[in-house]
Amino acid sequence: MTRIGILGANGRMGRSLISLIAASEDLVLSGAGLRPGNALVGQDAGDALGVGHSLGVPLQDSAQAVAEHSDVLIDFTLPAALPENLLAAESTATPIVIGTTGLNDQALAALEATAMGLPIVFAANYSSGVTLLLRLAAIAASALSADYDIAITEAHHRHKKDAPSGTALRLGEVVAKARDLDALDASAFQSIRAGDIVGEHTVMLAADGERIELSHRASSRDTFARGALRAAQWLLKQQTPGRYDMEDVLGLRGAG
Repeated sequence: MTRIGILGANGRMGRSLISLIAASEDLVLSGAGLRPGNALVGQDAGDALGVGHSLGVPLQDSAQAVAEHSDVLIDFTLPAALPENLLAAESTATPIVIGTTGLNDQALAALEATAMGLPIVFAANYSSGVTLLLRLAAIAASALSADYDIAITEAHHRHKKDAPSGTALRLGEVVAKARDLDALDASAFQSIRAGDIVGEHTVMLAADGERIELSHRASSRDTFARGALRAAQWLLKQQTPGRYDMEDVLGLRGAG
């Protein structure tokens, strides 16, 4: 059984991850972390987070305590929590899957420093479909001339804080790289925050007389949770420290 610790257990992704782990025959929840001061600390993760039954795992306010009992960590928290989570992973030599978005340059530098001594998977989006969308967007941007303008539209639930989304920014990076441009110069971005939209991304390439649209729409947050769990299991097999992403997890690195 693979022991998985979840950081950000009471968030949308945390709840999805814990529900999937609870239903799995190969995975076990080894720890569940919350921000200090959360009223749920001390309660059973299954009872408090809507799994439907007790899991025998108390909710904790220490990333270090979660890491000490885990084979691998999955972090879907807020940027402010990342330094503590990275420190917990480093001090316990626990590989970590990071899905937190909206990171600034300082946080990214800390992530890279941790990856020098520890295997890490970091991706803006853990959907297999989005990973393919990134590849297709790069192919389209490199194949079409500069006459094709590129616009990236993304839509998420009303509570999402960062805009554009991490996935939209990553799409901008890959099309910019394909055209040898700065990411901010290659694309126009539009963000929508409304209702309970799980996640939608569209890359439009438009020229006089035609346009191409590449789109991905997620209808369930479990899509991303399954991808993160796949990444966690893959990460445990990696012997070399470094920063990996979903292209590595899916075996797409260098393919095509």
